[in-house]
Amino acid sequence: MRIFVDMDEVVADTYGAHIELYNKKYNQQLTKEKCMGGDVWEFVPQEHQQYIHEQNRQRGFFANLKVMEDSQEVLEQLNKEHEVYIASAAMQFPQSLEEKSDWLDTHFPFITWEYRILCGHKFVLKGDVLIDDRSFNLDTFDGRALQFTSPHNIKTNGYERVETWKEIGEKLL
Repeated sequence: MRIFVDMDEVVADTYGAHIELYNKKYNQQLTKEKCMGGDVWEFVPQEHQQYIHEQNRQRGFFANLKVMEDSQEVLEQLNKEHEVYIASAAMQFPQSLEEKSDWLDTHFPFITWEYRILCGHKFVLKGDVLIDDRSFNLDTFDGRALQFTSPHNIKTNGYERVETWKEIGEKLL
């Protein structure tokens, strides 16, 4: 089985990083629970929204992301039994390419460079399963689309939803 796995908000906690950086800069107490149903920028004052938007373009942002719970263990098992690719729309933030590759080397060394797709749009992906948090990526996928739950997509319907990496393991192993 060929499985494509998104990076941001699926194996790397970008949402939490946005909140952490915002709280540090503006001395706030924003939490994921306070941001349910939208992107982080939607829950901050208008004069702070640009700061959130610019974080993805800052050097170092993608280098220091936290790993999503249980993703390493489950992906390592999946990788032993299936053809697993990390597929990230990294071209949107070109400075992220090296940081994402280095981050994967550190946290997912068993997914080697040959199985990393840093692309623009994901409509080019052809395989059996796509695990992604963004519905617009799942919309164009012909295989089984698993939507990984993130605060921004809790109101999204129409896809098979997965809440945790353990649940992904139960479905695919």
